[in-house]
Formats: sequence, structure tokens, C-alpha cells
Amino acid sequence: MTPTPSGSELPERLPVMPLRSTIIFPTGVIGVQIGMPQTLEMLAAHPGEQILVALVDAPGGPDEPVDPRSLRKIGVLARLSDRLNLPGGSIQATIQGLRRIRLVDVEEIHGYFMADVRPVREIGATAESNEDRIARILVALEALAEEVDRVPKEVPRILRMNVANASRFADLVATLANFSVADKDEVLQRLDVRKRLDFVLQCLEDQLARARKIEKEPAQVEAAEEAKAKATPTQRAAELRHRIKLLQAELGEIDPVEREVVDLLRRVEAADLPARVAAQARTEAERLRTLNPAAADASEIRSYIDWLIHMPWHQQATDGPEAIDLAAAQRALDEEHLGLDEPKERLLDYLAVAKLRGDLRGPIPCLVGPPGVGKTTLVEALARGLGRPLASLDMGGRGESQLVGTRRTRTGAQPGKIAALYRDVGVKDPVVLLEEMDEIGLGKVEGDPIEAMEEALEWEGRSEFIDRYLDLPFDLSETLFVAIAQDFYRIPRDLRNLMVEIRIAGYTPEEKVEIARERMLARLIAEHGLEPGDVEFPDESLFYLARGYARDSGLGLLRRALSTLLRTRARAKAQGDTRRWVFDAERIESILGLPRYIATTAESAPEVGVVTGLAWTAAGGELMFIEALKMPGSGRLIITGLLGDVMRESVNAAYSYVRSRGEALNIPEDAFKDYDVHVHFPVGAIPKDGPSAGIAVTLAIASTLSNRPVRHDIAMTGEVTLRGKVLEIGGVKEKVLAAYRAGIRDIILPRGNDRDLRDVPEDVREKIRFHFVDRMEQVIDLALLGGEEGAGADRAADGGEAAGWIRDG
Repeated sequence: MTPTPSGSELPERLPVMPLRSTIIFPTGVIGVQIGMPQTLEMLAAHPGEQILVALVDAPGGPDEPVDPRSLRKIGVLARLSDRLNLPGGSIQATIQGLRRIRLVDVEEIHGYFMADVRPVREIGATAESNEDRIARILVALEALAEEVDRVPKEVPRILRMNVANASRFADLVATLANFSVADKDEVLQRLDVRKRLDFVLQCLEDQLARARKIEKEPAQVEAAEEAKAKATPTQRAAELRHRIKLLQAELGEIDPVEREVVDLLRRVEAADLPARVAAQARTEAERLRTLNPAAADASEIRSYIDWLIHMPWHQQATDGPEAIDLAAAQRALDEEHLGLDEPKERLLDYLAVAKLRGDLRGPIPCLVGPPGVGKTTLVEALARGLGRPLASLDMGGRGESQLVGTRRTRTGAQPGKIAALYRDVGVKDPVVLLEEMDEIGLGKVEGDPIEAMEEALEWEGRSEFIDRYLDLPFDLSETLFVAIAQDFYRIPRDLRNLMVEIRIAGYTPEEKVEIARERMLARLIAEHGLEPGDVEFPDESLFYLARGYARDSGLGLLRRALSTLLRTRARAKAQGDTRRWVFDAERIESILGLPRYIATTAESAPEVGVVTGLAWTAAGGELMFIEALKMPGSGRLIITGLLGDVMRESVNAAYSYVRSRGEALNIPEDAFKDYDVHVHFPVGAIPKDGPSAGIAVTLAIASTLSNRPVRHDIAMTGEVTLRGKVLEIGGVKEKVLAAYRAGIRDIILPRGNDRDLRDVPEDVREKIRFHFVDRMEQVIDLALLGGEEGAGADRAADGGEAAGWIRDG
């Protein structure tokens, strides 16, 4: 038994149903009225609702007996169903053709025919190898439809919609172009599809020649001339185009436009597009036939159809969220990064929920942190672990049309970046990395990119996302979106509501050294064409690099410093130096110059009016040096630096607090009248528009007016009210790590922030003394030297217990 296209098997022996008035091709469905005695006997012997029969053309007249030997040829396996008894003994039934078969032995048994059948194999059936033949057939058929009424003008259009299968195309032409039964049977008998198409073309050209011969008769010519004289310019143009097609058909030439349309329609059929998309593509291809091939509209149509064909409407890299392998994802994340346990856990939590629910509904993960901490590489590893391709979309400076395309009615219309990335990756379920999410909408952008991205990311509309250019819904619900940003709260609120923050604070020098030793160095050595034996980096050298040249939150500066050292070694090796280079501090300084950073220590000399504050920035935690200076004047307060309005108000409040506590700080009242105070924030690279430097500013003003120095080995952060109450702030982890990287081991924090130390790595907590304060008086006691208020600070510097601080860890 051989499988048939319908899924059933081909029996070795079948009842035969001879036909004389029609031919049914494979995939064709027709209702027939059966009156041949042999066929009626066969139906009586097989009373089932559906039976498989072998259809075959029986030569001879209607009343001539059927010779079984004449039935030994190519026939059609068909399914017969829906019998209806009619007056006079005939039966009406529905017959569906399934496939070509060969009848090898036919005999009459019990008054009807039975045959041994065998499957047959067609050759040369691919549409690509028959494009020229198909195009010539369509040209001839269109010309014939214009000449004779028995071929409807819709037939060429129907056939253009079915050019993907050359075999079926030839059968459809024979059916729709009203071939004679003998010609249809000849089409059925030809297993070589090329020869079948050639026969079909010859039949059409013969019919066209007969129609042209009739057209040349005197009466017909006279009628044509009269109609020509009355024709409008549009009608004359249509007549000329028709004559061109006739000439092409007679000469056997192929219309280039017809060839292109056939090729496009074949590609549309082969692409397995959704029904709505395929219909739109076919409509556009039909439009192409009416345009000049060199016209701009024709080029736009070609581009549009190409986009429709190459969009991944059905293609997927995986079997959906249910197939997520959490273990593989975790392995990929661990292989890429040491540490970062919390961000990894949050990403895996998100994947676990998606796996259990079977969809990606819910807030989009947003990795937040300074540059170089591994946000992008985490997403790359996640995509690799999931077995999905990664596509990146840079959000900074993108306008609405750049993201979601422009409508085709506009000149120079193009699809948006979102549609383009899906075409590039070739699947509809990639991992999409939304870079610089906090930069969206900034600068001179057209339209509203924020609303456009909201349409794409909201779950309710994600399955019906519409690019303005394609103007057809595309399903984004299988896509895993992951955003990255430096400042989560710079992301517009409407988009922020669709995301969940996963923060990456940065690395300590010890973590940088471990990462460099375990992961970074081996890759960089290979990238620079070196062997592991060419260089040696002792741990103390890596610490020297991390503390002196790479104090940033991430790994960017360390990677650049190592790359510079390795390039110098690579040049020496290329010039013949085969020694093993040991990179000690002396060699590092000779290549990179003196260290950019110097660690702050307890031995550093205290200064009047200079305070070390801590700031949170998009680049991570940073030290913020605040200076205050008094000079003869009239009691003015001068504020300079890159400050926002909030910070300027904080400085004014600090000055008011110090003036109100002048007596306690031993500041003469005349100092506020006879001196101007200048407060300056000299590190211009750190934007200051937040209140977390309040205690540092207050301390700097108190120091300069009281002429008492401030401890240089202590850093602080916190806001202060007019009455001296210290308020808690944010970004504690980043600020603590910044102080630790700078070598500072004493930090003043608001007491309300003690719970935030849970986020600080344990090894860092153990090496830092945290002083939690409630009031500004405690800050002055801890950090301002000299006088009774400085006694506590002196004791703290010596390692003793002072009021207001708690050792954590």
C-alpha cells in the first residue's frame, strides 16, 4: 500500500470508473451524473459513503462498449462521495481527484471493471525550472481570453494565484481554458511536467491562431475598423496592449513584466505566508502588471513584496516558552560571568514564570547599571542559553518612524527598525535587547517614539503589532524583550510601568582581579595574537591596575588598560622579543603613565572646607569633593559647579543651618556679615541634581566658617533638614562601592539606610566602618576636627567607639 496525498494508502487493486464526457485532474472536485451500466454496477457493489476509485478516460462514443485494454494508462485516484439517486436510474456523486496513478491490468468482473494500480512519479515539477513556460502560457491565455468569450477574463488572474506548483498549474490551465476531452486526457498522460506545459502552450497557441483567423475575415475586419474609429484614447491604449500580447504569443516571446509577476507569485506561494499576508502580496503583484517596469511605484511594490516574503511570520527558533531550559540558561549565564548572582537569579525567575504560564506576559526585565558592568553580555549569554538568536535595537535618538516605519503613501517610505530586526534574525521569537532605554525620546526626534514602543511592548497589543510600512499585524508575543539602561528613572513613566528593574551596582577591586584572572585575560591574550606564556600578571599588579587605573564601576577601564599593555607586548613579539614579560608596577607605569587615582588614606592631611561626599550617577557611585571657602565680603553665598535646582536649594538650606548653629560651632556672628562663602563642586563630570550631599555641604560650610579641618579619610552621604535632622537617601550600594574602590574605610550614612547594607557584598561590609547618624550634630562630631565637637572624631580615627556610629559586620 502506498500513501496518498490525503493520508490514506493506495490499494493495489481498485474499482475503475471510466469517463467519456469529462476529465478530472488531481486536486479537482466536480459533481457528475453517472449513467454508464458498468459504473452503476460498481457503485452497487461498493455501497460505502466514501470509496476510492480509479478514474480513467474511455475512448469511443457514448454508446460504444468499453474495451478493458484501452483503460490501461494513466488515470486518477479519486474519492467518490455524496451519492444521490436520480429518476431514471442514474446517480449523482461528488468526485475529488487525489493523484495520478497507472492502471496496469484492467478486467471486467461481476459487470464492472477492476484494475491493478501503481503509483507514478512526475518529473520536472518545480516551478523555478518552468518559469518561462508558465509566463508564456499566461501571456497566451490572456490574449485568448480577450479574443474568445468561452475563456473568462478572470481565468488568467486565477492561474497567476496558483503558479507555485507547475504540475497543478498545467492541470488548471487545461481545466479552465476549456480544452477538449482528448486534449485534457493528453495533459493527464504526460508525467514529464515540462512536456505537459509545452503541450498546454501549444494547445493555447492553436486556439489563438484559430481565433485570429476568424478575426481576419472581411466582416470581422470591417467591424473592428468601425469600433477603432469610435474608440477613446484609453480604449485605443488597451487595444494596443492587447495586440502586443497577441504578437508576443505568436512569436513565443515572454513579457518581462509577466515573467516577474509569475516569479513573485511563485515566491509568495512558496513562502507559506498567513492568508491575509499572502492575499496582500498577490494584490500587489497584480498591480505590478499595470505599471511601467521602470516606474518608481513598480520598484516600491517589488520592495514591499520582498519584505512580506522575508518576514518570519511562522518561523521559530524554539518550541515556545514551555520549552525553556532553565538549567541551560543558568549554565550559559555562569559561563559568561563570575558573580552577578542577584541579576542572574532575577532573570531566571522571569524565565521560570514564563515556562510555567506558557507565555511571556508580564513586565519586561530591565538591567540597570553603569557602563561596563556586563548588562549586554548577560543578555547575550541568556540568548545563547535559550537557543534563540539575539537582536539589538538602540533606542537613543530614534524617532517614531525609525521604530515603526512610515506609511507607503509617503515618498521614500521604509519599514521600521523593529520589523527590520525580525527580518534579519529570520525568526519571530528572538531575544531582543533594547539598548539605551533611558535615552528614548531625547534629542530632536520625530513623532512620539515612546508611544510607539509602548504599542510594541504592551502585552495586549503585542500579538497585533503593526509596522506602518507593512500595514499588517505581526506577532511579537513569542519575543523575549530585555532592556538595559544606566538610570531606570530616566526611562519615561509609561514605559517604566512595563518593566521591572534589575540593578547591577558594579565591582570591587577584588572582584575585578578575580574576573580578570579567570575570564578576561585569556580572551584578551588570544585576541592580541599572544600565547599565555608570553605574559605574566601577578595578583598585586592586577590590584595595582584596578585601584590606580580602573576605579570605574565596571570593567571598561580595566579592559582598556590590559589591552594597551598587551598591544605593547604584541609589538615587541612581532619585532622578535621572545621573553616572558612580567607586568609589575614599574612596567605598567612605563606604558600607561602614572596612576590616574590615588587611594585616600587616614594619613592624608585634613583640610579646612574640603569634604568627601558620595554621589549616585548613571555611571555608578562616585566620590564628590565639595569645597567651601570664605573671603571678605558682605555675607553672600556663592554656589558654582554643575548643579541642578534641587542641589542649589540644598546648599542654601545648609548655610541657614550653620548660621543657626553658629554659637555652638564657635563661629562669631560677624563672620556671617563680613565674609562671603563660596561653595564649589569641582568634579564637573558628576551631575548633581539630588539632595544626598546635604550633610557634606553643611559640613564644608561649617568647616570654613569655624576654620576647623575635616577628616579626609571619611566619606558621607545624606540629606539634612533646616533643623538638622538627617534623612535617608538612595543608591547606598553604589556609593559604598565607590568609597571602597577609593580606599575609604569610614562612611557616614543616615540611620534609616542601615537596612540597605543587605545589598552590599559581605566582604565589603566587613572592611568598612559605617557610622549611622540621626542628626547633623553627630556628623560634625564625627568628621570635624578640633574643639569639643571633634573629640568623638578623634576617638573614631583611633579605632575607639564614638557616639552615633555602629560597626556593621
